[in-house]
Amino acid sequence: MKLYHHPLSGHAHRARLFLSLLGVPHEAIEVDLKAGAHKRPEFLALNPFGQVPVLDDDGTVISDSNAILVYVARKLGRTDWLPEDAAGEAAVQRWLSVAAGELAYGPAAARLVTVFGAKFNPEEVIGRAHTLLGRVEAHLTGRDWLVGERPTIADIALYSYLARAPEGNVDLSGYPTVNAYLRRIEALPGFVPFVQTPAGLNAAA
Repeated sequence: MKLYHHPLSGHAHRARLFLSLLGVPHEAIEVDLKAGAHKRPEFLALNPFGQVPVLDDDGTVISDSNAILVYVARKLGRTDWLPEDAAGEAAVQRWLSVAAGELAYGPAAARLVTVFGAKFNPEEVIGRAHTLLGRVEAHLTGRDWLVGERPTIADIALYSYLARAPEGNVDLSGYPTVNAYLRRIEALPGFVPFVQTPAGLNAAA
């Protein structure tokens, strides 16, 4: 497998983290976003949307981080990470939708402002981030994982941008349950950290 990624992309980190947790051998190919490599014809042939990550599994090309999580879990038959029963799979899918929606437009967008200079309204996206964090804090009260009794790809989909929310000036100190949850993910065998940047609240630390 080849994984086209960028170290500062939380979407790419999702894919890298899951492959590492499963011990899947793969070649990590860094895409130089600053140089515009993701907009060149050879990359657009892999993903016309011009985004990382992209997984190339011996000619089967999967773009979109959540799609990669689903593909790898299904291909390897890892029903521990992606349940086969209707209710379990639907519960995971719900959180994948949160990762593509509320997470992307909250903590991820706030970090894009400080790390990449995106033109979002900081107050608005930070507000969305805290709304999401409040919901995750409530959901995790009395449980260790988002779905069921063990980690699933739902947890992997949320981890990277929640863990680096402070880089977008989103303070995690008021969410003890979320913080404990992040530490549980970081304790999993095969965990690989998401690069930290001296942005947002980290700049003052």
